[in-house]
Amino acid sequence: MRKAIHHLKRADGVLAAIIERVGPFKIEYREPDFQLLVRSIVNQQLSGKAAMTIFTRLRAAAKADPLTPESILKLRPAKMRALGLSQQKASYIRELARLTRAGELVFEHLPALEDAEVIDRLTRVKGVGAWTAHMFLIFALRRPNVLPVGDLGVRVAIKKAYGLAELPKPAEIERLAEAWHPYCSVASWYLWRSLENQGGI
Repeated sequence: MRKAIHHLKRADGVLAAIIERVGPFKIEYREPDFQLLVRSIVNQQLSGKAAMTIFTRLRAAAKADPLTPESILKLRPAKMRALGLSQQKASYIRELARLTRAGELVFEHLPALEDAEVIDRLTRVKGVGAWTAHMFLIFALRRPNVLPVGDLGVRVAIKKAYGLAELPKPAEIERLAEAWHPYCSVASWYLWRSLENQGGI
């Protein structure tokens, strides 16, 4: 990790200042499994607290920790709705469970795949977009060079740190991040933390 920090500090003065302010790199990784993707779907468009409440209820109702496709499919859709899930999210989670049970998505195979192939496999699941796939790559598969150009936190942090008039578009972020390769995941983590140190967004 020292090599990544050294590279980013040398490559980008603005990022170097953020790294100095934020301090050591302390990312929290998760297991790259079915439960994590379910949790990601639950989290979409919700505050962290609300999402955690619903996810905890779901795990309790399914009587499984970690969640499995079988434990999800035993729950009726109406029961999932009663836990606080929207009809759309319940259908996404059930579809993910069916695909996983059928062997169309094998989580054990993902660590051996290239980033682009992981994104392709995950986004075949309805309700899983590029943002969710990027988060899975960074926080579960521990890939060092993922640039989540659609992430609002990354966009807001770049706007603040680089003094931009508007939120940057994906192409602008890619141009800015050319100097960050091959450690875009590390740069993204520091951008997220920079917002926390400034009181959030």
